[in-house]
Amino acid sequence: MQSPLFSHAEQQSQERYVVQNPQLLRVALTGHDDVLARKGAMVAYQGLIDFDGEYESRNQRNARARTGEGLDLMRCSGQGTVYFANLAQYVHVVDVDQDGMTVDSAYVLALDSTLNTEVIAVDSQYGISGSGKYQLNISGRGKVALMTSGQPLMMQVTPDKYVNVDADAIVAWSSSLRVQMQAQTHSTGVWRRRGSTGEGWELSFLGQGFALVQPSEVLPPQHSQVGQGARAQFGMGQHGSHSQNQSNVWN
Repeated sequence: MQSPLFSHAEQQSQERYVVQNPQLLRVALTGHDDVLARKGAMVAYQGLIDFDGEYESRNQRNARARTGEGLDLMRCSGQGTVYFANLAQYVHVVDVDQDGMTVDSAYVLALDSTLNTEVIAVDSQYGISGSGKYQLNISGRGKVALMTSGQPLMMQVTPDKYVNVDADAIVAWSSSLRVQMQAQTHSTGVWRRRGSTGEGWELSFLGQGFALVQPSEVLPPQHSQVGQGARAQFGMGQHGSHSQNQSNVWN
């Protein structure tokens, strides 16, 4: 049998995490280094691999129920190679160091089991869709595989150059950065997304680190109807469109 498809063969590498292609992650397991992955994200594997639901502590369950942030994971162990993907999202591997990383849990595909995760609050006067009041802080040393809709932009933040990012396009940032959340509106029109421009909420990052932005916003077009009422249309409160936008669902 012959076909151009055979050019898409496995990547040969000694690395633990390998981006097989822009939308597919390859992870090598050696028997003593489990990986945690989004449930249902396995698309293929070779070798003797076990897949088990990952235990959540009571505090983790409560935090996820209360904030909407948290990881629904499976534990992959054994010896072999596992391939992960989710809705053909673009995959990126990040080395987490002592500074840590803050991320929306919806963008996490897989991570080393040695890393620590904790739900943290991002100060906000209003509940918004997209990057809301709560995010996931990942600390320790290890690798995390993130997903984005399209090829992302990595923006460097320095003490003399802060960065503003649309709250619906931000994926992750250095935990050491100072974050301010604000509305791109006047106080008299806070329920409108900056008049008819379609721009609404933003995060300002200050300090030294990075901010990862994807070329896709969680919110639907300005006048689309998602959820219930005006708040849903403009991405406000518990009726915001974060969990209902069909083009950006990672369930």
